[in-house]
Amino acid sequence: MITRSRLATLAAIALVGILTLARVPLASSQGLTLVAAYVPGSLPTGAIDSPTWTEAAAVPVPLSAQQVTLPQLTDASIQSVNVRALHNGSQLALFVEWADDSQDSQMIRVQDFRDAVAVQFPLAEGPPFFCMGQAGGDVNIWHWKADWQADLAARQDMETIYPDMHVDSYPFADSSLGLLAGPADYVDPNYLPALAAGNLFAIGNRSSPVEDLVAGGFGTMTSQTAEEQNVQGFGSWADGLWQVIFLRELASPESHDVVFSPSRVYPLAFAVWDGSNGERDGRKSTSQWISLQFEKPPAATAPEALPTSPTTNREPFIFVIAPMAATLALIGLGVGGLYVLGSLMARRR
Repeated sequence: MITRSRLATLAAIALVGILTLARVPLASSQGLTLVAAYVPGSLPTGAIDSPTWTEAAAVPVPLSAQQVTLPQLTDASIQSVNVRALHNGSQLALFVEWADDSQDSQMIRVQDFRDAVAVQFPLAEGPPFFCMGQAGGDVNIWHWKADWQADLAARQDMETIYPDMHVDSYPFADSSLGLLAGPADYVDPNYLPALAAGNLFAIGNRSSPVEDLVAGGFGTMTSQTAEEQNVQGFGSWADGLWQVIFLRELASPESHDVVFSPSRVYPLAFAVWDGSNGERDGRKSTSQWISLQFEKPPAATAPEALPTSPTTNREPFIFVIAPMAATLALIGLGVGGLYVLGSLMARRR
């Protein structure tokens, strides 16, 4: 006996089968997509308040405490960032902002930890593990640091924290400079092994607050050489809000750099550190992968064509209306057939 409820169930099954054969998706999930708006001319590298940023829509990206590997973060004090993106066909600029009640821009004492934000891009096809990649799935990381930003204005050292400290002399530096002596003032570079080894933390005169790195899993974070550091940035804190800009050319000759093509979509992920919460290394808030898409430049206005006989654009009919009509017809035949079958069996009773 076929009841109306059974007939409806059979119709639903038939509908699913027809849609499957027609390759019509029954459901889909849409992840976050960050669209880099196209703007002609120079991008606002160091201008946080530039009206050009309003050309790009802000995308809120949720963060969660990193609890995959040691050292873990128990609770995330920074739970989201707002991100905008711009491009001019040759450069990409990212604008990241998040709420933070304190400005932590010193990392001189062992008890000090900085505020920071990083963005990462896969170097191979398909996104690897979102926490610093994996073996065979390297990621390019741009790491902005609040203390590096402060160093651009004035180099910080122990006398910054303890202005009343006294040192008789630095025997390996220009003695006339006293406490003002920096790495460049050392007359014997052998006493600056970190600087001689190319450690970016030892550089006295920074050109950017962003460190360009590569990683392929936990414990593999590697800074690129000073010559390969090609990511610019700028950060500003005011009224409990950090606002940070990243800027880089779309193309790069470095083998460990992501190379952008405006015609493609790229995964990217974010990480944020809150220094006053004791966050450093793996103690951070991270996002999942989201998508970066480049807006196409507006097409140039074509010259007005001479009047011609009207033509009909058949593409909408061929590629949209015709398949839709065929699918609806198949659905109608299937449901109608089931209805007729039910009616015949009802008459036999």
